[in-house]
Amino acid sequence: MSGYKSISQELLEKYDQPGPRYTSYPTAPVWTEDFGQEDWREAFAYANKRKDSPFSLYVHIPYCDSLCYYCGCSVIITKSKTKGDQYVDMVLKEAELLASALPDRRAVQQHHWGGGTPTFLKPAQLERLYMGLQDLFPSASTAEVSIEVDPRVTDDEQLETLKRIGFNRISMGVQDFDPDVQECIHRVQSKELTRHIIDKSRDLGFESINVDLVYGLPKQSLEGFGDTLDTVIDWGVDRVACYSFAYVPWLKKHMKVLPEDEMPDRSGKFALFRLALEKFGGASYESIGMDHFARAEDPLSIAEREGRMHRNFMGYTVRMGKGRDAEDMLNLGITSIGEIAGRFGQNVKDVREWEAAIEAGRYPIERGWKRSADDEERRRIILDLMCRFRLDYSDYGIVDGQGFEERYAKNLEPLRTMESDGLLVFDTEGVSILDKGRIFLRNIAMPFDAYLADQKAGNKPIFSRTV
Repeated sequence: MSGYKSISQELLEKYDQPGPRYTSYPTAPVWTEDFGQEDWREAFAYANKRKDSPFSLYVHIPYCDSLCYYCGCSVIITKSKTKGDQYVDMVLKEAELLASALPDRRAVQQHHWGGGTPTFLKPAQLERLYMGLQDLFPSASTAEVSIEVDPRVTDDEQLETLKRIGFNRISMGVQDFDPDVQECIHRVQSKELTRHIIDKSRDLGFESINVDLVYGLPKQSLEGFGDTLDTVIDWGVDRVACYSFAYVPWLKKHMKVLPEDEMPDRSGKFALFRLALEKFGGASYESIGMDHFARAEDPLSIAEREGRMHRNFMGYTVRMGKGRDAEDMLNLGITSIGEIAGRFGQNVKDVREWEAAIEAGRYPIERGWKRSADDEERRRIILDLMCRFRLDYSDYGIVDGQGFEERYAKNLEPLRTMESDGLLVFDTEGVSILDKGRIFLRNIAMPFDAYLADQKAGNKPIFSRTV
């Protein structure tokens, strides 16, 4: 991916604007609280009819021992481990509620725990939750079963338990090993501790190890971040998610404690990502999508080359093919998001409210959205751009006598300017995104977002910046 070398300051300024990451379409700010029990019940009824299709399953564990100031996740800070038992009880009750609505469809192809900190749970709690979920929603023999771990609170017994009960992938946050950055963001995590978790995971036989990095944090430097990149490459992790820091203090009030004047500007921030591109590219990692890197032999790299990548709330994932694609995603736990039969639903944020709904036999849904036919087509367009880096007009057929170019003439118009900037090319059959354009995938997708103009018209900030 050499196109990044020709990206100028002028181009960065032109395209650095607030925009969605498109882990869903329509994006979450569009969803409404008018979506409720009956809508979700209808979704499960439709989903249950697809008896031969597996699910994805996401479990949200919100608890953390301490607050990381850069974090944009839904978390609850506590030192009390007793909260884990009650939370496990309620997740299993919520799973029973979902299972009762899905008597004919239960198999899971992708099973993921995020947070918060899933390894906030003790080994016995981890096992009780996982095995309880397996009884209700068994994982397929080929399933990807992954969990996010925090090296600062994860011990060998937890890792041994996770591997024994069925997890096969581990993901962990690093962000940056620079001590000044770690102190500033309130996440002090040594190389030695992180390396131990990686080595132990390998010894236990986990199939894949993923590391998360963040660029754009206060006090970051090319030298410090370069050392972090070299360390991660030297360790030979399988995948790296290198995220742009989403500075959203209007949503996450704790971010206000971060020194904004010590954050890199847009050119400094891109220089950090450019360094990641150079170092990973020189170390036999492939650039996957807009913020992921993977070894050439990794299933995600293979899926990208074969046009089988997908994007959802878990980021980039692999389409399995041969009837094994998990189009629907079940969700468990507070704030978790599900995608069922063309509908999105998000659980309530408050633990007590969540528990009360489950005890009353109600879905703890707070808001959601039912996709229209137009939503479905635009979602497919955005997924093609974000995952295939290509739009083929013929894939979208003729509607009311109009082909793709006629129906989306206004949406394609901004892409003509992007073509002149070297981000993409038009041909007689469609649009292809060039290497340089992969840096600006969010910008390229935005013209097809039917809701974005109204969102931008408001005075309230909604999205992080694209660069």
